Amino acid sequence: MKDDDRARSCAARGAAPVGLLADLDAAEALAVLCLRLWFDGARGREELAQTFSRGLGQEGAARALYAFADLLEICASYGRRPIMHHKVACRCLGADEACLANFLMSAAEGDREDAMLLATLMVRADAAPMLAEAGCAVGAILRRLALHA
Repeated sequence: MKDDDRARSCAARGAAPVGLLADLDAAEALAVLCLRLWFDGARGREELAQTFSRGLGQEGAARALYAFADLLEICASYGRRPIMHHKVACRCLGADEACLANFLMSAAEGDREDAMLLATLMVRADAAPMLAEAGCAVGAILRRLALHA
């Protein structure tokens, strides 16, 4: 198998539907929505900023956006491959989206071992601790937002 074929195959697995957004709790669904909005361009990022601002205020939203950007930068820099996602309005849940949501909630709940294990599915093993730390911050933010939604 050629490298290009292998990359396409991996990407397809990452986007494969594994469930429905409706099956997730509020914080997990918010994690998926944040990912989708981030990659939906300037309009999506503005909507994400507004979502954070409604629940966290201006300063809290700025910190949340920075934390989320940091998490995705770690994924981009050390990722095994790009994180696949569905369109913003899609009701399906992709494999990578499910992994990210599960990772963030494990990290937020202080389940460091599970968070580290899930982090190694997304990034190189040497970057997993860095991603787990970032995941704690982002997961806590998403939990807080979901409680006040």
